[in-house]
Amino acid sequence: MSQELFVTNNVWMMVSIFLVFVMHLGFATLESGLARSKNTVNVLFKNSMIPAIGLITYALWGFSMMYPGESFAGGFFGFSNFGIPLPEGGETSAYNEGYTFWTDFLFQGMFAATAATIVSGAVAERIKLSAFIIFSLLFVGLCYPIVGMWKWGGGFLNTLSIPFYDFAGSTIVHSVGGWGALAGIMLLGSRIGKYVDGKIKPIPGHSIPLATIGVFILWLGWFGFNGGSVLSADPGAVSRVLVMTSLAAAAGAIGGCLFSQIMFKASDITMVLNGILAGLVGITAGADQMGVTDSIIIGFIAGALVVSAVAFFDRIRIDDPVGALSVHLVCGIWGTLAVGIFGALAGIDQLISQLIGIGAIGVFSFVFAFAVWYVLKLTMGIRVSAREEIEGLDIHEHKMHAYPDFNGTGFEMSLDEKEMMIASNSRNHKEKEKPVVAE
Repeated sequence: MSQELFVTNNVWMMVSIFLVFVMHLGFATLESGLARSKNTVNVLFKNSMIPAIGLITYALWGFSMMYPGESFAGGFFGFSNFGIPLPEGGETSAYNEGYTFWTDFLFQGMFAATAATIVSGAVAERIKLSAFIIFSLLFVGLCYPIVGMWKWGGGFLNTLSIPFYDFAGSTIVHSVGGWGALAGIMLLGSRIGKYVDGKIKPIPGHSIPLATIGVFILWLGWFGFNGGSVLSADPGAVSRVLVMTSLAAAAGAIGGCLFSQIMFKASDITMVLNGILAGLVGITAGADQMGVTDSIIIGFIAGALVVSAVAFFDRIRIDDPVGALSVHLVCGIWGTLAVGIFGALAGIDQLISQLIGIGAIGVFSFVFAFAVWYVLKLTMGIRVSAREEIEGLDIHEHKMHAYPDFNGTGFEMSLDEKEMMIASNSRNHKEKEKPVVAE
């Protein structure tokens, strides 16, 4: 291989790293926009800590667990060493024709934090910050590298007679985060005022513009997420992946728009935004295997699924403020199954392997997350008090407001929350009822 081609490949991988890094800004703006203003600082704080935790834990042990090398790998678990010691030839094409050792680590490290970011939005507005940080440390540091190794590190899913296929992580990244989020929500419960007297009461986010900016940043970042997963700058492969990724996102927007009209008789921008993300998650497992029609169908179905899933989770009283379960869990599963239904790998044997991978990773991720959340709940608690939730996590967890000049009280309060506050104050006899100032 020529030095020029090696440099070109490595530069594209580094550009992809930059794009995946920017996705954390997209998650932060999307989640904060769909949360209430009284919790904005809390959402931003979590999304600032997650990439830091992810990179450090991945450097200390995660990378070696996920990519242990053949000498240290088993079918279900592998580990080579602590830290990221530079191997011989690690800064040259002797390590890989597409990238250096350092580029490899940083690209994979950017993926690692994404799973915990998915959980962040799903448990927003009522989770204890300390509990979330501990969960993220364990989830990113242990659960993600283990399941990632099962496929990408040469584990048992990669050695099936027909190997499980997940190009860039519809299951290994997105549904893993979704399973962790589901476990958290089940133990955490819904937000105050969300489900009252058998009725579902919408709790709108405070900034649709922020949420929209976040989705378009994520779409941009997905060019690195999927495009970088080619692991080289091969012109045909990269351009194909980027086209299929964009077509699925566009079809997801259309699917979300149409099905929100059918189900809710409204042109709901949040469903269009989640439809875009659904299409992106759906195509991620097989972006390099699909054609134009395949990608459009996968994206459109994902957009329809996300609308249906949002309604379904509300019906069963699973409170997900940002639709993370619908986007990442439901559409992550759909996208992984789609590899066995559409594209170059389609076939019943491949579909069976996809089901095995979805099941194995889903069971392990959910059980791991549920166990961690449950222990945290029994020991330190995972949910803030009713007063902290009603007044907002910003002032109680961070002693500040995101918008101090626009809200005299620093918090919003719904009618149901006001009634709960009055009842709580009456029981405790500690203070008078606070006035409610509308935003």
